[in-house]
Amino acid sequence: MKLAVFGAKGAVGRKLIDQALAKGHEIVALEPTWDDAEPPAGVTPQTCDVLKDDIGPHLEGCDAVLSCLGVGNAVGTLLDPPPLYTRGTSNILAGMHKAGVSRVVVISATFVAARDRGPLHFRVPAMAALHNVIEQMAEMEALLRASDTEWTAVRPGWMMDGPPTDDYVVTPDVIPQDLIRARMADVAQLMLACVEEGIWIRQTPALARAEDPDTTSIEAVAKEFLG
Repeated sequence: MKLAVFGAKGAVGRKLIDQALAKGHEIVALEPTWDDAEPPAGVTPQTCDVLKDDIGPHLEGCDAVLSCLGVGNAVGTLLDPPPLYTRGTSNILAGMHKAGVSRVVVISATFVAARDRGPLHFRVPAMAALHNVIEQMAEMEALLRASDTEWTAVRPGWMMDGPPTDDYVVTPDVIPQDLIRARMADVAQLMLACVEEGIWIRQTPALARAEDPDTTSIEAVAKEFLG
């Protein structure tokens, strides 16, 4: 398949591209800027600002779009995030319509539907810091529902690094009460499976996994949000 990946240089985007290349897919990698590094075989880097540019020409001939757009964890950015999930998604949908692409998978968050997951020392600072981002994600999902695309909005819990696994839990809409963490590599794996297998169309699968207690400690929360 020929896959267009937005947020290609981000943590999830890089993992998704590596997994897709290993399966023989062709990648159109879209970012506002690129350096002069030689891309891996099978990757065509294209310069595209999702907030400003005409996206349609970049999607010509693609079988699906995977949006790994994200805003990072800087406090100032979280409190006043750029409209990547809203205006960015609207522009992607318009570009898909122009290019005749119907399949799109995006990253949302389980917190769109439930903000009571994870230990209290995570919920209190995280839900305050992420409020505006979560609201944007909810608007993004509304845009998808109003479109005629075959969309999937993957809703991970609190994302973390780590190699992909085979034992993460996928449930409709919301992660289980006793889980909170989700590996970015597993998120990438589920996104890729959605386009390969045609699963979770017009749905919001939630993703999480049981991890070591240290990954949900007060220290882990402080490192995540304070650096």
